[in-house]
Amino acid sequence: MVKLSRAEFIATLAPIAIRVRREGSPLFPSVRLAQNLLETGGVLHPWNNLGGIKVGSGQTNAYWKGQYVRKGTWEVENGARVDTTALFRAYDSIYDFYKDQDLLLQLSRYERVRKAPTPEIQAEALRLSGYATDPQYGSKIIALIQSNRLTQYDEQAARPEPVNPPQREPLTIPVRLNGKPLAEGSLISGQTWVPARTVGEALQLKIGFTNKTVTANGQPLPTLLFGNFGYVPVRDLIAVHDTAKVVWSGADTSVDIKTG
Repeated sequence: MVKLSRAEFIATLAPIAIRVRREGSPLFPSVRLAQNLLETGGVLHPWNNLGGIKVGSGQTNAYWKGQYVRKGTWEVENGARVDTTALFRAYDSIYDFYKDQDLLLQLSRYERVRKAPTPEIQAEALRLSGYATDPQYGSKIIALIQSNRLTQYDEQAARPEPVNPPQREPLTIPVRLNGKPLAEGSLISGQTWVPARTVGEALQLKIGFTNKTVTANGQPLPTLLFGNFGYVPVRDLIAVHDTAKVVWSGADTSVDIKTG
């Protein structure tokens, strides 16, 4: 689990929301990002389901391979909140979640969502189409769009993509040690975070964990939690080592740690 500031959360997801919009998604990026904030509280979970999509029919597709998690949730029944548990789809990536959500929105019940001319109308159309049982679902999405100025991403998505677009920021960064695969890191707001114990112990560093903070050879490091794993910035971790250095591949899409 990664708890980000709201600005970091939006900055991490916006490039992907813009990408799928340019690929033909019916959802405005502003609506998608606001819905993600509403559904997750600004937390990125390993299962990458940012829109509360349940297992449903269980029919797999190119973007959902059948994985799922059981989580607590709540519904509104007869005007009252009812706490329950449900099976939710789990995805290999946020991009896969967005694409699977777009497939869901092709159902006839979501026609008004697909045809909505504005983010505000689309947010309310999600509620009217039964995407969620919360009677305030549409108004909550609209409030998040307005308070976070999310329509700027609709404007970006509407512009023609540059002929030579910059490399999109991936969420997963392969990490190698002396050329051999070691782990996978995550790129968040321009900084690569790696699993501290896996990478640190491979470098023969002493990794500790105190008060939700990773230490390397006794030095506390900035820490994010992904489930039960502590992640730290790769540069901070390498700085503890006497001789290791980081070598970035082209466009910073992978990291190779050199010790010799």
